[in-house]
Amino acid sequence: MSKFSAKIEISAGKQTKAVFDSLETDNKFYDENPTKTKFSLDKKITIMIDAQEVAHLRANLNSTLRLVQASNDSIESVKL
Repeated sequence: MSKFSAKIEISAGKQTKAVFDSLETDNKFYDENPTKTKFSLDKKITIMIDAQEVAHLRANLNSTLRLVQASNDSIESVKL
């Protein structure tokens, strides 16, 4: 059982699915992640992070939120 956990819900309007896909892809290729990170998609993206150390939780939260912002910004920049 983890000592620390966080749950974040994000809605990105029409881009929610695209942002979710970028998060999910990034998570698949980071096997050595010291946190347990799960993503789910309903009407919103739900991010669940569990960690044994608060520093790992904080680092994962920062990285995940930056990726959400970068994904959304990228999608917004190519809108016609």
